[in-house]
Amino acid sequence: MRTLIKDLFLDSKKFLNKEVEIKGWVKSLRKSKAFSFVVINDGSCFQDLQIIVDQDAPNYEEVSSSLTGTCMAIKGIIVESGGRQPIEMQGKVPSIIGKVSEDYPLQKKKTSLEFLREVAHVRARTNTLSAVFRVRHHLAQATHKFFSDLGYYYIHTPLITASDAEGAGELFRVSTLDIKNPPKTDKGDIDFSKDYFESETFLTCTGQLQAESLALSMGGVYTFGPTFRSENSHTSRHLSEFWMVEPEVAFADLDDVADLGAKYIQYLIQYAFEHCPDELAFFEKQYQKDLQETLKHVAETDFKKITYTEAVEILIKSDKKFDFKVEWGSDLQTEHERFLTEEHFKAPVIVTDYPKDIKAFYMKLNEDGKTVRAMDILVPGVGEIIGGSQREDDYEGLRNRIKECGLDEKDYSWYLDLRKFGGAPHAGFGLGFERAIMYITGMSNIRDVIAFPRFPGNASF
Repeated sequence: MRTLIKDLFLDSKKFLNKEVEIKGWVKSLRKSKAFSFVVINDGSCFQDLQIIVDQDAPNYEEVSSSLTGTCMAIKGIIVESGGRQPIEMQGKVPSIIGKVSEDYPLQKKKTSLEFLREVAHVRARTNTLSAVFRVRHHLAQATHKFFSDLGYYYIHTPLITASDAEGAGELFRVSTLDIKNPPKTDKGDIDFSKDYFESETFLTCTGQLQAESLALSMGGVYTFGPTFRSENSHTSRHLSEFWMVEPEVAFADLDDVADLGAKYIQYLIQYAFEHCPDELAFFEKQYQKDLQETLKHVAETDFKKITYTEAVEILIKSDKKFDFKVEWGSDLQTEHERFLTEEHFKAPVIVTDYPKDIKAFYMKLNEDGKTVRAMDILVPGVGEIIGGSQREDDYEGLRNRIKECGLDEKDYSWYLDLRKFGGAPHAGFGLGFERAIMYITGMSNIRDVIAFPRFPGNASF
C-alpha cells in the first residue's frame, strides 16, 4: 500500500527501519556509478523525500537515467538522514510508472509564473503552485468549519439565472439558439422565448439573492461556489470565473455582519498558520518578506471602523498625492484603501455607509437618503477583501431603488415578495475566495491561485 510522504515526515520515528512504498514524481536525480540520489515529491506536502537507490537494485539503469518529472514507485527502508531532513529512504525496488519525454516543460531551473500559466496542466508540480493549492484546500475546509460551527447551513444556489443581481450588466449569456440565425420578434430583437429556458438567461455573478430567500427561512446560511463576470479587466486582481463565499443572516444588521466578516478573516489566517506552516514559510521566503508578521498583525488586531465620509476626510487631509482623485461620491480605489490600512491606521479597517449611487440596488437606504448601509473590509497589503451590506427589507424602499437603477421590476418580483411574505431585517457579505488566497499566500496575481484561470482572451485547458 502506498505511504504518503506527508505521513513519513509527520511521524518519522514510527517508520524508521520499516519498509514502505512511495509513489510520486521525480524532482531531481543525481547519478553515480555505485548509486543514485532520487528526490521525489507526491504532492501530499511541501517536503520532498530523498531516496538512495543502489546499483544492485533491479531496473537500476532505467531508473537512474530517468528525467525530471518521471512518475515512480519505490519500495525501500526508511532510515535516519545525515542531511537537512530527519529521514531518507534506502530504495530497494524502484519501478517506473510513467516516463517523461524530452519536451517536459518543467526543469530544475527557475521558471517564471507567467510561463507556468501557459502550462497550467502541469504547473501544480512546482513548489509554488502545489503550495498554493494545498493552502486553497485548507482555507476551503476552514470556511466550511467556521460557518458550520456557527450554525449556518451550507446551501447551493443556481449558476444559471434570469436576473442581474449587481445591476452592472457584466454577465455571460447562456443560450442554445443558433448563433448564426437566431429567431427574431416582430421588432427585430432576438426572441428568447424560443430559447432553452424560454427567457434570456445568464451565468450568475452572485448567489446572494437566492441565499437571502433561504436565510429568511433557515436563519443563517452561506453559499460557496463559482461566479462569473464578463468585465473586460486584465488586472492582477480580476478573473472572469472565480469563487465567492457569501453568508446571509436573518435578524442581523450591518454591524453584525461586519463583525462576522472580521472574525472570518482572522479565522482563515489562524487556520493557515495551524495547517500550512511550511507553505507560509516558503511564501515568505520567495514572495513576500514580511508575510507572516503582516498576517499575525491582522489576526490579533481589532478592526477599526469608520464611515465612508470619515474615510474621504482622512484621505483629503493627508495631502498625499493619489493617482485617483479623492472626492465624496466616488468609489475608493485600492491605493486609497491601502493608505487607510497601511499608513493611517496601521490596522485592518471597516468602512461603512457608502453613497447609494455607487452601490447596488438591494442595500438598505439610510435616513439621510444619500447613503446606504454598506461596508467594505480593508486589510493591509490588499485593500478590500470583503464587501457587504444590510439588505433593504422595506418593500416600497426596495421597489423604488429597482426603478432608480433602471431595472425591470418583473425580473425581481420574487425578490420583492420576500419583503411582504414575513420579511425581516437581514444582512450579508461576499468574499472573493481567490483574493483571500492571494492575501494569505502573498501571491501578487490572482491567476496564480486558481488551477485553470479564466480571463479575457483565455479559456485554455
